[in-house]
Amino acid sequence: MIKYISIISLLLWLGLQSFSASAEEIDNCPTTLNHEVRFLNSNKLIKLCDEYKGKVILIVNTASKCAYTNQYSGLEKLYEKYKSRGLVVLGFPSNNFGNQEPGSEAKVKSFCRLTYGVQFPMFAKSNVQKHNADPLYKVLGELSGDFPSWNFHKYLLGQKGNIVANFSSYTKPFDKKVITQIENLLD
Repeated sequence: MIKYISIISLLLWLGLQSFSASAEEIDNCPTTLNHEVRFLNSNKLIKLCDEYKGKVILIVNTASKCAYTNQYSGLEKLYEKYKSRGLVVLGFPSNNFGNQEPGSEAKVKSFCRLTYGVQFPMFAKSNVQKHNADPLYKVLGELSGDFPSWNFHKYLLGQKGNIVANFSSYTKPFDKKVITQIENLLD
């Protein structure tokens, strides 16, 4: 009888350890990725942590009618060049600056695909300014100490979800400092 109680106790203990490990894995999602977001012009939601944890991530607030809109081309080329090594570019259209993303999500998606061949993941239109930032951008801005002040602000996250750098709108996707940071993270 004692033998059976010991076996049951051991199994219960192992089960609790397994449960504990699962709870730790869930809680182990970095704050920067602990968000559920909706794909652009879709009802499909994803958890950033489930989809992109362990990758190098470049998060960019975009706009279709901005002087920097041509950066879509560079972002797509960057994504294509490094995605097999673990880089993902995530685009978040925003109409916060100069009303430069006024169209519907369907129009934004069509514009990005048809004009710039964008294949990197694009998500729902977002508020990125400090005073009304969506949860993801609130975390990015607070942790980096730098909220976007215009379209095409870039946050670079390492494989652990840590913010490694952020770049202003002026910094192009293939700027040497962006490439150097990305390649260092991928090596």
